[in-house]
Amino acid sequence: MSDKKPSLELAYSLKSVQDNRELYAAWAEDYDQEFASEMDYILPGRVAQIFLDVAGKGPVLDVGAGTGLVGHALAKLGLQPIDAMDLSRAMLDVASKKGIYRNLFAADITKPIEMVGETYQGIISSGTFTRGHVGPGGIDYLLPLAQKGAYFVLAINKIHWAEKGFSEKFEALVGSISKPVMCDIEIYGKNSKGGHSRDIGIVVIFQKL
Repeated sequence: MSDKKPSLELAYSLKSVQDNRELYAAWAEDYDQEFASEMDYILPGRVAQIFLDVAGKGPVLDVGAGTGLVGHALAKLGLQPIDAMDLSRAMLDVASKKGIYRNLFAADITKPIEMVGETYQGIISSGTFTRGHVGPGGIDYLLPLAQKGAYFVLAINKIHWAEKGFSEKFEALVGSISKPVMCDIEIYGKNSKGGHSRDIGIVVIFQKL
């Protein structure tokens, strides 16, 4: 990976799992201020609210939890318990200090995930299914972690959606999941700046059958 200062542009250009680990290890301590605050990153709060609106309940797995932005939003809405999963142990270390999560797990969701213990009634993700990160194949490895009837609320970068064939993936999952409900969602608020300030995501809502 490049030695450049961590940034959204650099995150979107990542090519490997190791690149992701290195970038987020370098970014972890400053991520909330240098990215989330400066970019007016509203997506985590919006995704958490959608999960509540569809009557999602715990235990919830926050996939790609990072520094705990979604977990914080879920906790403020009264949803518990929440577990965190992320590729980056450094990001999870920051998240753990917020006192939001019951358990925190480091895992690569582009591969089968070995979990010990309960499965989840809700799986939520904001910012993980995006360019330079996780493609549609990651959904296959999340389904075994969910109980029957569990709600999934996944935010997917709209450009990434088109480039990686998410529509085809959801068509292939017919019979394993309910018919997905999809809607566009803003990723950044009105105070965001820069070339990605108007980026859009697609939120996908479904249940495991």
